Amino acid sequence: MDRERARGIALISWIAIAGNLVLALLKITAGLKAGSLAVFGDGIDSTTDIVASGITLFAARIIAKPPDREHPYGHFRAETIATKTLSFIIFFVGAQLALSTIRRLISGQHGGVPEIAALYAAGISIIGKIALTVLLVRSGKKLDSSMLRANGKNMQNDILISAGVLVGVLITQVFRLPLLDSIVALLISLWIMRTAFTIFMESNLELMDGIGDQTIYTAIFKAVDEISGAVNPHRTRVRRLGNMYIIDLDIEVDGNKSVTEAHGIAVQVEQTIKQRVDNVYDIMVHVEPRGNIEVNERFGITDLDGE
Repeated sequence: MDRERARGIALISWIAIAGNLVLALLKITAGLKAGSLAVFGDGIDSTTDIVASGITLFAARIIAKPPDREHPYGHFRAETIATKTLSFIIFFVGAQLALSTIRRLISGQHGGVPEIAALYAAGISIIGKIALTVLLVRSGKKLDSSMLRANGKNMQNDILISAGVLVGVLITQVFRLPLLDSIVALLISLWIMRTAFTIFMESNLELMDGIGDQTIYTAIFKAVDEISGAVNPHRTRVRRLGNMYIIDLDIEVDGNKSVTEAHGIAVQVEQTIKQRVDNVYDIMVHVEPRGNIEVNERFGITDLDGE
């Protein structure tokens, strides 16, 4: 399943690379020839999408590697690291575009009114970005990939950017205001940096061993309640590895039961949790005698907290 998921991510990444390469060349060429900094900036933004898809492609190969001595949990974290890297690259490109646009505004060299080719390039970009957004968003959900979802979110922003460029160039031509093209380019750069910051913050959750969907704890506690002989699930911890979950929890059983009987209860708990929670990579169930109290238990979530 992991290899199939990696192959799926790689295929979508190649499609995204090809699509963005065509759009980037179109907008950069049209922006230079038509004299539109906004269209040129939109083309530069598309080059970041090429780099983003390339990083996704590289990370997909790492994810597919089996566990080894140095990485006993596998290589799923490569996806989170790749997502974090994408945010830095996107922010850098946005900042560079902002600096060049600000210099142009300060110098007063706004150039002439963009030619009609800039409008065509922006229109084609909108159509292409819509197609890529649908592909990446759907694939990100299907494959449960944070990289593809981040890339899809970036594409959604690109649609708004291209639409803003289209409107900006159109207004510039109608009112003959070259300054407006530079202003639109500056707004695009700010939007790019905002997107990068959002992706950066979202990837922090997994790197800090956190999860956004807290309902998984409720599902775990309900699974324990279904097993006769298992009580008081506590010190429960869940963390993500890519699209997989690692679950640790303590349960209590009758202290008079044999080790074999207690182990059997723990196995039932593990099996029931896997039925309730998708994409479980590993579960560690620690068994304690009923009524056991450890004052130094300072981490994890109990059933009471989950409610």
